Amino acid sequence: MKAVITVVGKDTVGVVARVGGVCGSLNINIEDITQSIMQEMFCMIMLVDLSRCTAPHEQVRAALEQLGKEMGMQVTITRLEVFEAMHHI
Repeated sequence: MKAVITVVGKDTVGVVARVGGVCGSLNINIEDITQSIMQEMFCMIMLVDLSRCTAPHEQVRAALEQLGKEMGMQVTITRLEVFEAMHHI
């Protein structure tokens, strides 16, 4: 199962490392990543593979939301099947 993790907020040092650390601790594989800074706002999108994840989805979501609060950023995860369902009629 694949998912998209998004991170948005004021740019700070170590964002990629901290999000990557949470992914690594839960055995979530990062398959692709893009990031940019737009007018001092850090924006990152990660495509991840959850097939070997060691935690249920709600626990992953809670861990990322908590990390976002600690960093003062918005960190979300959305399963790829949600995006596919949105575009399937």
